[in-house]
Amino acid sequence: MAAEPDDEAGSSRVPPGSDLGRRVAQRREELGLTREETAARAGMDAGYLAYVESRAGVVSLQTLTALAGALGTSVSALLGGGTEHPPGGGSPARAPVLEELPLAECWEKLAAGGIGRVVFARSEGLEAAPVNYRFAGDAIIFRTAAGGVLASAVGGEVAFEVDRIDEARNEGWSILVRGMAEPVTDPQEQQRLRESADPQPWPGGGRDTWVRIRLGTISGRRIRSGL
Repeated sequence: MAAEPDDEAGSSRVPPGSDLGRRVAQRREELGLTREETAARAGMDAGYLAYVESRAGVVSLQTLTALAGALGTSVSALLGGGTEHPPGGGSPARAPVLEELPLAECWEKLAAGGIGRVVFARSEGLEAAPVNYRFAGDAIIFRTAAGGVLASAVGGEVAFEVDRIDEARNEGWSILVRGMAEPVTDPQEQQRLRESADPQPWPGGGRDTWVRIRLGTISGRRIRSGL
């Protein structure tokens, strides 16, 4: 078992801003693991894992390495390394395999919500903008500022892309949607969406223009190691 916080030999302080606990919990939830399952994988007590996720400021390299292995990631990723750089800078997976995602899996991944990119046409040419989105019914929902760049995409055909890269495994997937961007102007429908699938834009501010992208075509791909 990994040591408890009071008796860790060779312990080191977690760098400020690393958000270790949040990153551990987030990765664990992405994998669908309970604390008990993760702790068993890492060879530590579940209570200690709860301590790490909630308030740990000092942990050992042994603990970090065990957690990274249990979560299929790297120590650097758990400490927030590489957040200032685009993902995918590492080497490709060994014997990479590129495969199509089944439609049902594309829907499942879209339904999780998160951040995607809207690609649309402007007079200057094509533009892509990130948005916080939610999935409601058969549509992508996001909010933007009235009169902003994204508001100009309403009423036209757009593409929407969401992806995920696993740096530790050199694997990832992407989903591309094409459809019409429509305004959601009915106050009752806005209220219904606000209660059930309200995307919270990270930039904040007055972003009260609701936009719905009805799904036209959906395609997805995954790249993974064939070994």
